[in-house]
Amino acid sequence: MRLTTKGRFAVTAMIDLALRETHGPVTLAGISQRQKISLSYLEQLFGKLRRFNIVESTRGPGGGYTLARKSEEISVADIIVAVDEPLDATQCGGKGNCHTDEESQGHCMTHDLWSNLNAKMVEYLSSVSLRDLVHQQSGRGIVLHDLRPKKIKADSVKAEKQAPAVAAKKEDAPKRPLVNSVFNLARQS
Repeated sequence: MRLTTKGRFAVTAMIDLALRETHGPVTLAGISQRQKISLSYLEQLFGKLRRFNIVESTRGPGGGYTLARKSEEISVADIIVAVDEPLDATQCGGKGNCHTDEESQGHCMTHDLWSNLNAKMVEYLSSVSLRDLVHQQSGRGIVLHDLRPKKIKADSVKAEKQAPAVAAKKEDAPKRPLVNSVFNLARQS
């Protein structure tokens, strides 16, 4: 029994989101870049997480995802169940029809063992909150960087493109006060 990439990636992405959401909505592109997870795969996972009310999305510039609930209210089991990850160690998928031949009684000899393991896994994963995982990462000294592109003012880009001599002439000219109202415009004329 092992957790597939779907469950592991969903939990990893949620930790990344929870670590960074204090800076505003977190983009899937940023999570994809930091965690090396395919963007299209993250889009599928976050669609499922949104339907389970684990994350909320914000559209437009500065948009992204935030937690829909407090991190202490979201368990690892919630995340795994939301992305359709099966938590089942039985051979029969929990149905009890381990043996398909009609002579046997249906259950294999180890069915109860694996069923009990399933219950313990769900119990454990339900006891671990997203907040616990965030604190664990913070304790490791994880450095948070916002990788969103910064908006650059058009004036600074133009200044860089001008030749140094033109920029020097511009600095020598006396600066007039900024006109910020009709009344100041009349006084300046």
